[in-house]
Amino acid sequence: MEKNIFIVGMDKFNLEKIKNVPAAKNCKFHAAIDINEIRNVNDFDIEKLISIAEERINAVDGGPGGIITYFDFPAQDIVPILISKFGLKGPDFESVLKCEHKFWSRLAQQECIPNHIPAFATVDPFDENVFDNIELPFPFWIKPFRSFRSYLAFEIENRKQFEANIEEIRNNIQFIHRPFVKLLEMHEVPDSISKIKESCIIESSLYGRQCTIEGYVFNNEINFYGLVDSLKENHFSSFSSYEYPSSLAQWIQDKIIDVATTFIRHIKLDNSAFNMEFFYNNFTEEVYLLEVNTRISQSHADLFEKVHGVSNHQVMLQIALGEHPTPLGNNGKFKYASKFMLRTFEAGTVVSIPSKDSIEKVEKEIPDTIINVLVEEGQALEKLELQDSYSYELAEIYIGSNSRSELKAKYNRALEMLSFTIQTNL
Repeated sequence: MEKNIFIVGMDKFNLEKIKNVPAAKNCKFHAAIDINEIRNVNDFDIEKLISIAEERINAVDGGPGGIITYFDFPAQDIVPILISKFGLKGPDFESVLKCEHKFWSRLAQQECIPNHIPAFATVDPFDENVFDNIELPFPFWIKPFRSFRSYLAFEIENRKQFEANIEEIRNNIQFIHRPFVKLLEMHEVPDSISKIKESCIIESSLYGRQCTIEGYVFNNEINFYGLVDSLKENHFSSFSSYEYPSSLAQWIQDKIIDVATTFIRHIKLDNSAFNMEFFYNNFTEEVYLLEVNTRISQSHADLFEKVHGVSNHQVMLQIALGEHPTPLGNNGKFKYASKFMLRTFEAGTVVSIPSKDSIEKVEKEIPDTIINVLVEEGQALEKLELQDSYSYELAEIYIGSNSRSELKAKYNRALEMLSFTIQTNL
């Protein structure tokens, strides 16, 4: 019997991925909310988005068989609300918020894994004396309570840097913070979380090897299925690539699993996929939790598909269908896979991008490579939506190989064949 699966934030790339997994055989996919309704928009009207999603779900014969997302705000926050309204399998709203609300999440982590988190405190960016009230030593990060893709996240090394970055936060934070607070107020979140005047968290800086572990909880059973290395640009906090599988030693991976398990159990997250970002500090030989997301990472989907033969969309879909997720297997074409993020670090205007022919030549010479160009000719880079604080992403390039060194060699060859021209601002 065919089941209707509704996607919050449906897009072409992920729709193709999810249609290819075995669990999709008897599923029909619908957009509860289209990606264009939550990306490159002027504002997030949370009540309207929820209402639109409900209307679309109610309009389909047979009702919903599951509601899913692979995107961050506001999709990730809306899904548990819709799941509850329609009585479907999925996580409850509070457990999701204890992951997504950076301050609430740190409070919960402090209760169960205090030795694996940075020092933290809250700040009100609109307080005229905000800097004078900060007790954390340099360097530290300042971030909004709710954000994604490191939007408005800055590492602070001195007061001058703080003063410059706090102005950018003041000018832009309400874009996500205002609708997020509205969401909290709509769903009886404790006043100690929803009504505090602070809107940012500061955290002591973490150092070391960064990675992301993916897993799921189904009927209170926790499982992990992959650890992905997150590699950064030299001298910057922007990611250069994700590489799978991780090169971290097994004993380090076991530590990460222990800490992740403790936190997931503590907040009682259930019937949900999740991904958790960690640092491994080589000097202390300890692991530290950076953040938690209650969804699969769609950035990792093609990596799992290249190595296992099936993407992590399989896990998400099986949970939504009420099925215990099956192992991903080892039927991929490659032993290793990477997502490379081609970036520029100076503002400017896009003069030219790779032609369709040049992209097709790369894909022909390097089979199974996927190239997603993220900019258009004539586009001002500083107007790109929700970039991290240090760079502008031009393209995503997914590559598979049978050795780690071959991954980089294939990427360098692809770059030789792809041309971007940026006129930098003077």
